[in-house]
Amino acid sequence: MSDAERRPVPGLNTSVPNVARMNDYFLGGKDNFAADREAAERVLAVAPEIRAMAQESHAFLGRVVRHLAEEGMRQFLVIGSGLPGPRNVHQVAQEVEPDTRVVYVATDPVVLSHARAMLATDERVTVVEGDVLHPRELLNDPGLRRLIDLERPVAVLILSALQFIPDEDDPHKSVAVLREAVPVGSHFAIAHVVFDTRPEAAGPLVDIYRRVLGRQEDASRTSDQVLRFFDGLELVEPGLVHLRHWRPDNPLTTRGGDRTWSMGGIGRKTEG
Repeated sequence: MSDAERRPVPGLNTSVPNVARMNDYFLGGKDNFAADREAAERVLAVAPEIRAMAQESHAFLGRVVRHLAEEGMRQFLVIGSGLPGPRNVHQVAQEVEPDTRVVYVATDPVVLSHARAMLATDERVTVVEGDVLHPRELLNDPGLRRLIDLERPVAVLILSALQFIPDEDDPHKSVAVLREAVPVGSHFAIAHVVFDTRPEAAGPLVDIYRRVLGRQEDASRTSDQVLRFFDGLELVEPGLVHLRHWRPDNPLTTRGGDRTWSMGGIGRKTEG
């Protein structure tokens, strides 16, 4: 189906590239438009490995969710969720425990529209509009509160949003607010692109995403700066590592140098 043949989504401007739809393009999806593809190709021209990084991020998400579900987590809050894919959080978690409840959080009209259509028949799953920078408003959302009991442990997944938020917006404070709002036993899964090994790519990529997001600030971070998001939490083994090194299904996939440069981990809240 061509861009022109698709049914328009209210509030959608297809002439402006969007991060979620660019990621869909990196993953080989079809829920993207010409502007998204053009911006994504500019990214790939700077760092062709971004396509592999998107795939690693999706695989990391599946391993994280399965681990958390097997550890007994029955409530998942997915902040900054992308377009629905072949293996979504609720599908992975509900394979372990069918009664698991999942709330997806997004702002993009296409993501919200697709998610609402996909989730219409599952009363244990919903999508709400919101973002990580407004944690109190998010936690008070009626849709979220219908499914998530904040007196019980929650698995909070923030696997793509933070890497686009500059320090000027104080994302560390927003994560801290979320951490304080959930009970002991809750977990935070966080992933983030880092530029420790590819500092020369930071400038060109930041410039591209500045234009996409309409921002002037630099949101790039090193692994030490990302580690701060886990302040107040106990890191689960193996800690903050490159995504393919986090409990891989096949250890052979971790051999060789780190060709990609996204890192992630899980932190457990152990103290009130």
